[in-house]
Amino acid sequence: QVQLQESGPGLVKPSQTLSLTCTVSGASITTSDSYWTWIRQPPGKGPEWMGAISNRGSTFYSPSLKSRTSISRDTSKNQFALQLSSVTPEDTAVYYCASYPRLSTRAQRGPDDYWGQGTQVTVSS
Repeated sequence: QVQLQESGPGLVKPSQTLSLTCTVSGASITTSDSYWTWIRQPPGKGPEWMGAISNRGSTFYSPSLKSRTSISRDTSKNQFALQLSSVTPEDTAVYYCASYPRLSTRAQRGPDDYWGQGTQVTVSS
């Protein structure tokens, strides 16, 4: 059973960088034929696909967030991470990490996905 768990600060100040980590168990981020994905859902809005990293380390970003987003991985810890720079209150959201069976920009859950429980991040001074 693949399990994912998000971790990171729940409160970030405006203009700072949001940093989250996703710890994966039950699968290897380097050998599983999966795309390790970040999605967020602001309050009262629909989910938004942010980006993904492949098992080979290739990265893919939403065009609207690309200039502020970086996805990386720590293969020794079987983790992948999200950094979002220059945050504003509009970046307040529940952030999810997920495993997708293929590269996709959809933000809705698919039948073959594995998702973390999500973590609330609030941007406020």
